[in-house]
Amino acid sequence: MGSIARIEVKDGNPVAALQNFCARLLADSEITAVLAPRQLPGNRGAMPALVAAPEQLHDIDPLAPSFRLNAARMLTRLTRGADDGGLVAALLRPCEVRAFIELCKLNQGSLENTLLVSLDCPGAFSNTDYPRFAANSGDTWSLVQFLGTSGRGTHGGIEIARACCTCEHTTGAEADLSIGLFGQDVEKGLLLMANTPRGEGFMTRLGLPEATDDGSRDKALEALLAERRAAQELMFAETTAATSDMTGLSQFLSACVNCYNCRAACPVCYCKECVFLTDVFEHKPWQYLSWARQRGALKMPTDTVFFHLTRLAHMSTACVGCGQCSNACPNGVPVMELFKTIAAATQKAFEYEAGRDPGEAPPLSVFREREFPELTGGLD
Repeated sequence: MGSIARIEVKDGNPVAALQNFCARLLADSEITAVLAPRQLPGNRGAMPALVAAPEQLHDIDPLAPSFRLNAARMLTRLTRGADDGGLVAALLRPCEVRAFIELCKLNQGSLENTLLVSLDCPGAFSNTDYPRFAANSGDTWSLVQFLGTSGRGTHGGIEIARACCTCEHTTGAEADLSIGLFGQDVEKGLLLMANTPRGEGFMTRLGLPEATDDGSRDKALEALLAERRAAQELMFAETTAATSDMTGLSQFLSACVNCYNCRAACPVCYCKECVFLTDVFEHKPWQYLSWARQRGALKMPTDTVFFHLTRLAHMSTACVGCGQCSNACPNGVPVMELFKTIAAATQKAFEYEAGRDPGEAPPLSVFREREFPELTGGLD
């Protein structure tokens, strides 16, 4: 880690402090616009917004425990093939940073055209639960109380999404700048840490007061990660047991209606044309009837399990576990649990972690000698 500075918080309002921080970024000659979560009308949560005018920063809220969209794919649209018009400063959750890095490896975006700023992530409520949080206790005081739990996100009896409860990537160390919340009195100040030479440059130009890390953040993170990893292992065990054979997998996915919302919401599912949106699976009437006669009964639609198996084959090496697949499901199918369980095993097998390192080549894109010796017999 490089330099550490302090973002001062006035009147106990960390959201206002981050709005001011974004205004200072926007005042820098290198920054063209800021991409950050912006509150929707009517307490419906936050969505990414591209802000180019300082006066429009008044309703951005990077701390809102609302996660309606993983902004990584939005950022690829702003950076891929961009000219020299300046940088986009993007305030992202750690899973968004890792998804964006993964997309850049797949030539979908460019790290050269953005300043990545990540915040310690306390988690977010599901799309259906956030309005309850906002309606009952969505004021600044309640947000401060929520942040004060250091990632143990239960507030007013509402728990953060399971993807967040089982996430071990709670900091954005891969970003140019990281904003530290854990272990801090967020009513008084936040930490700002530089992780890259670009981050160091902006840290110097921002002119924020220097700060020292007294260890409180690391201590809070250590305790949180122990809880998150235990919850993750439990989820892996439950999901593996429930999907250990085709019967179990079919039951696990039985409520799927092939709406493909999970595909649309996945930040690293970037194919321009998906085979499931073609006529490949538009079967003839006689085929359905024949299958029904053979089996006695035929679940409709017929290709739900195959759809998810295909996505798993495509995406398990790139999945960052953000949970947007489950967040987008209208029928409550636990898609995240399945994808995260399989992705963890796949990435472990390849000794790879999606979004960990921009210079690390994705699996299957490079040849390695003596890979998987348990299958090849260790042949030279």
